[in-house]
Amino acid sequence: MSQQPAIKPLDWAFLILLSLLWGGSFFLSKLALAELPPLTVVLVRVTLAALVLFAWLRASGREIPRSWSVWRAFFGMGLINNVIPFSLLFWGQTQIASGLASILNATTPVFAILVTKALAPETEVTANRLLGILFGIAGVAVLVGLDALSDKGFPVLPMFACLGAALSYGFAGFFGQRFRQMGIAPATGAFGQLTASAAMMIPLAAVIDQPWTLAAPGPITVAALIGLALFSTALGYAIYFRCLSTIGQLNTSLVTLMIPASAILLGSLVLGERLSPNHYAGLVLIGLGLLAIDGRAWRLLRGEGRGRRA
Repeated sequence: MSQQPAIKPLDWAFLILLSLLWGGSFFLSKLALAELPPLTVVLVRVTLAALVLFAWLRASGREIPRSWSVWRAFFGMGLINNVIPFSLLFWGQTQIASGLASILNATTPVFAILVTKALAPETEVTANRLLGILFGIAGVAVLVGLDALSDKGFPVLPMFACLGAALSYGFAGFFGQRFRQMGIAPATGAFGQLTASAAMMIPLAAVIDQPWTLAAPGPITVAALIGLALFSTALGYAIYFRCLSTIGQLNTSLVTLMIPASAILLGSLVLGERLSPNHYAGLVLIGLGLLAIDGRAWRLLRGEGRGRRA
């Protein structure tokens, strides 16, 4: 039975960094969506990020893939990892609070397991992983608090849009693992995916949003778009593909449990926001969930980490 790779300390460090980069994306996207429609925000985000990664690849002397089979994979990955989930999440955030969107986005590991078991039934999903994911989702709900649910009631369609994004991420993680088998480096995979996404978003945004008819965005919106493109997208997806290649889809999907915690901690450290009791309780639950998934603490408690007697 196929097992997921163990998460080493360096892998946890990359997951934490990725959660910080993506945790800030909910705040930045909310700023951008105040002046621009969702598809335009997606288009600008992926296009700027693709240009940044192109410049970096050229500066570092790396070749841009030209094989159609590789670009076909880029377009498929761009569709299910950017175009569909970004559009659904951004539209959902225009209807519901970002906190509720982050809770729904935290279901990604559940969808990752369902997709993996459907497409690769031999993959082992341990009880401690399932328990850890449940702890993590509960922690996200407690961390964000009831205020996230009381913003605009329970609009069903936007909530299903966010869940649809989480399902799309589940498929993306599964298929994104093949990039390593194809010999595609993480930064190259991120560039190809984002370039393909930009190509698909241009006609969509042109037909639906007609961005040339919109008023010029203000400096806050421009700064939010740049932050989304450079950090949450260009750097974020380079790290994402690195994690997929080293620890697999199910482990990488755990970052969605960590994103709300990172967003709350960023608000506390950078903006001076005070942490309330539900924040501490949520962080503890998320931490317990990640410890259960990691498994090492549980093995130590059971005595499996001790050396055997001769």
